[in-house]
Amino acid sequence: MNNAQPTLAQLAEALGAELRLAAGASGEQVPTGLNTLQDAAKSEVSFLASANYRRFLTTTKACAVLVSADDVESCPGTALIVPNPYLAFAMATAIYDRTPTPAPGIDPSATIHGSAEVAAGACIGPGAVIEAHAKIGQGAIVGSGCVVGEGSEIGARSRLFPNVVIYHGCFIGADCTVHSNTVIGADGFGFAPAQGQWTKIHQLGGVEIADEVEIGSCTCIDRGALGNTVIGRGVKIDNMVQIAHNVQIGDYSAMAACSAVAGSAVIGKHCTIAGGAGIVGHVTIADRSHVTARTLVTKSIEEAGSYSSGVPFMESRSWRRNAVRYGQLDQMARRLKALESALKQQGQAEE
Repeated sequence: MNNAQPTLAQLAEALGAELRLAAGASGEQVPTGLNTLQDAAKSEVSFLASANYRRFLTTTKACAVLVSADDVESCPGTALIVPNPYLAFAMATAIYDRTPTPAPGIDPSATIHGSAEVAAGACIGPGAVIEAHAKIGQGAIVGSGCVVGEGSEIGARSRLFPNVVIYHGCFIGADCTVHSNTVIGADGFGFAPAQGQWTKIHQLGGVEIADEVEIGSCTCIDRGALGNTVIGRGVKIDNMVQIAHNVQIGDYSAMAACSAVAGSAVIGKHCTIAGGAGIVGHVTIADRSHVTARTLVTKSIEEAGSYSSGVPFMESRSWRRNAVRYGQLDQMARRLKALESALKQQGQAEE
């Protein structure tokens, strides 16, 4: 939590922006926060990152707007000129973030096993449980009701929000964030069928999460069956995502909400997996691939690019007719092939 309130001039310096003041404006004005162009008050800073919102630029009440050089002439008020307004906005959110940060220390209601190691600068919240041989790094925050399992490690400055559960034998690197109700290290879905019954395959691996990873709420990352499930550096995972046993996700990839990856799939570096997408097990996704929303990936992607599947929405009556026709495609294809063959034979006979 940062309580400092920078002036416009200080904000421009922090963001590497060129400050162009409107008539009568002062660089010593202290903005109170950030807001959209259409909703910003006179004390707030806004940004223009999409042409879809350019129509609000001339009417915004914001005291200053983050704009690119291409849009600055359309900005009647004070402008903070930057190469990438959306990136500058992201940087500004860190300046105005007001998320409470608890002081270092161990709450009296927390349970710390005698063999666990908790760095002096760490914070352990009310009701948290740190099991045997676990390690909590310098400046890490373990929120109220969290459980860190036996032998697991939480890196320096990482934060577990309330009610996160880390099973045994998991490693989380430095500067990570895990939001509430996420579970890391539960058993992967492994069962061997025999004689109409299921025999459990005990999951003998763990989970390895590199530095600078952020994981949303209610997400599940399963432990490996043999070896570890691996999440690379800088990966961003949204809410309600399922990552199965032994999945590997490359550095700086991102997965949106409700997407799911089956066991032993390998996602490359700098990939994006959009909301609701599914990836079957044992496939590989090439670096810098983009999988669009609701896509089902059923085989490996070997070249970078954008990949889609599924049917876009349409008026219900049209969808029902098309659904019927979809079931007729094989029959239609056979009839077409037969017709082509007949026409070919007719043409040969006429020759």
